[in-house]
Amino acid sequence: MTTLAQPTYRKRVGYQATLLGGIALLASAVLVIADLQTRDTIAERRAEDFRRTLEQVLPAQMHDNRPQEDIHTLRTDDGRSLEVYRARQEGRVSGVAFRVQGRGYAGPIHILMGVDAAGEVLGVRVLQHKETPGLGDKIEVNRDPWILSFDGLSFSALPAPRWAVQKDGGPFDQFTGATITPRAVVNAVRDGLTLFHAHQSELLQRAPDAPDEPMPTAIQDSASPEPPMTSPPARNLPEIHP
Repeated sequence: MTTLAQPTYRKRVGYQATLLGGIALLASAVLVIADLQTRDTIAERRAEDFRRTLEQVLPAQMHDNRPQEDIHTLRTDDGRSLEVYRARQEGRVSGVAFRVQGRGYAGPIHILMGVDAAGEVLGVRVLQHKETPGLGDKIEVNRDPWILSFDGLSFSALPAPRWAVQKDGGPFDQFTGATITPRAVVNAVRDGLTLFHAHQSELLQRAPDAPDEPMPTAIQDSASPEPPMTSPPARNLPEIHP
């Protein structure tokens, strides 16, 4: 029984390197194609997830526009550009939503918060984090109602110096074994309220095409002029002779 001898070029280092390079190039091409095919779908899903979260911090009953499309770019005091989503009713801004960030135990915590025109918190939701599962992830609304404790708060109801977890002398609960995470969220929301008050007049500007406030009209005698009075036509009376 005879065996076929393999070509000698297959044993060369150059051939093997070229073969491996070709396989790697083919794999990279497949990954690029898959990324291009799924990129739009992933972007659409992220946009939809964000829209749903935005509806949780800007309730539908307080606006007649689409806040996700009514975006104002705010220049913060430290030079950053911040996208602010505005809810309107008949052109007037009834609330705004924007992102804030806190430094958690395992990294940054990205948060979306909504505030009404009077400076009252409408809602707070965590967009992204890397906190410890079972401990720090209680900041997610679907895991624990703790994040709802911000609803309805303002600096009038709770002055800024008191925004702290109980361990730091404040009213907010902390998690057992994970104080850093809730502290980061409390500080971020407090800083968000501070930012809102610092730029409140800019954030609440009316839309250029919004209808003006109705002004009461004065009652004028000439508002509904009556038709001029005319004398009745003269009648021809019969002559009376003595």
